Amino acid sequence: MSKPSAKISAATSVDQLIRRISDEYETLSKQLKIIARYIEQHKDHIGLDGIQQVALQCSVQPSAVVRFAKHFGYTGFSEMQAVFREGISRQLAPSRTYQSRIRDIISSEKAGSNNLSSTEIASEFLTGSLAGMQELKSGIAAPSFKKAVDLLAASDCIWIAASRRSFPVAAYLDYALQHTDKRIGLVSGIGGMQLGQMRSVRKNDVMIAISFSPYAEETVSVAKLAAERGAKLIAITDSLMSPLAKMAQTSLIAQDNSTFGFRSLTSTMSMAQSLFIALAYTLELPYKSSNSIGSEPN
Repeated sequence: MSKPSAKISAATSVDQLIRRISDEYETLSKQLKIIARYIEQHKDHIGLDGIQQVALQCSVQPSAVVRFAKHFGYTGFSEMQAVFREGISRQLAPSRTYQSRIRDIISSEKAGSNNLSSTEIASEFLTGSLAGMQELKSGIAAPSFKKAVDLLAASDCIWIAASRRSFPVAAYLDYALQHTDKRIGLVSGIGGMQLGQMRSVRKNDVMIAISFSPYAEETVSVAKLAAERGAKLIAITDSLMSPLAKMAQTSLIAQDNSTFGFRSLTSTMSMAQSLFIALAYTLELPYKSSNSIGSEPN
């Protein structure tokens, strides 16, 4: 067991704790890694949930949760939970009500007591997307976002890598960044030629790599090669403990909600759009009306 740290306090200490968990993540046991990921992804709820609920969600014994808290310098779960309770009245996580409602709906579906209409299904999916957007808005890390914009602004060449579910986000960024005067490369993996594309990556290029758990192997390998060639990496991912975040100069965290087993791209796409708009503002790109001759289509 590592030496206990000093007691963490103050509202911003949640971010400090998450950062320390991220730094020590690779040294944790399998059970503690599961708890670490859960705490990062549900930090808005930890101040409200009991130890039994946390243990149940992580499929571990309550003693493992206590062991996790002690590993990071607390006397037990209650002392660690107090850190998360600080300031919780400001943001009683909008997704909490949403997630509870989804669990109730799924349970009633299994019991055969409720048949959802197509409109009700769409409504629940959109509600989940809205909850994810609210979490993104309240949880965006200003220093990390600014660093991402600064890296993009300073680079002459930007690469974008994503696969599978994340690919639509990469396609959007490829389209949007073409409006700058920078060289843009989309690592699509078509024909398995992504490794060949990596030979064109140069030192001080920037790569935006996008992937979420369980993390596309193609994207992780491409990001690793880009970093080895001296490129700077911006990760758009769901955890500071993801393999992309570990390699990146800065990470933008987006956690889309899952409804009926399907995860939306709403938060991730909004993060990508926000990143481009902030870059455009930094570069002072001229505005062109969509009605102008020769303008790009919407």
